[in-house]
Amino acid sequence: MSKKGKKYLEVLEKIDKTEKYELKQGIEIAKENAFAKFDESIDVSIRLGIDPRKADQMVRGTVVLPNGTGKDVRVLVFAKGEKEKEAKEAGADFVGAEDLIEKIAGGWTDFDKAVATPDVMSLVGKIGKILGPRGLMPNPKLGTVTFEVGNVVKDLKAGKIEYRADKTGIVHVPVGRASFSLEKIFENIIALMDVIIKAKPASSKGVYLRGIALATTMGPGIKIDPLHVRGIIK
Repeated sequence: MSKKGKKYLEVLEKIDKTEKYELKQGIEIAKENAFAKFDESIDVSIRLGIDPRKADQMVRGTVVLPNGTGKDVRVLVFAKGEKEKEAKEAGADFVGAEDLIEKIAGGWTDFDKAVATPDVMSLVGKIGKILGPRGLMPNPKLGTVTFEVGNVVKDLKAGKIEYRADKTGIVHVPVGRASFSLEKIFENIIALMDVIIKAKPASSKGVYLRGIALATTMGPGIKIDPLHVRGIIK
């Protein structure tokens, strides 16, 4: 088992591991105790009362964080003709079709999100084994297979992110940077929680929000009171 650093342990001593903090209090603790030399990401982990092995209980979707994540998202668009032009004008970093597919087939995946128009998906399918495992495959359920490429590119650049419960029923999502104001992080988390609460599967029984934790890239987890968060969202 790897040893924790001195600064990590110093922060850990300031956190009551038995306490479930109110959301703003937890954010404040995370921000005040970010100790890395870089601008740490602030991430939320949400444990849900679901069985992800059952298809009807999978929680997955997208949400536009009102203040973004603080990360410069590199967007690639598979498109031709007028849609290629539309994607470029919307700010896509890479746009093309056969040329990009050939480049990716050669091992290049230096981008964060991929969008495709429906008419080129038969071509994109050829590199599905490369894109799929990396979470880069365009998906109509997530709105990344569409002719509305301009709007999607703008949303992704503005802070639209994907969330998905893992095999243990936990959703992990970045919600900002330590340099963000408390209010900006708070607004992002509330936007995320609102969408996840509304995504509760009908077949999920019992307590849905079972646990929430907040942490910086290098710091320990801070437990947040799920009932407090639930009470904020109307």
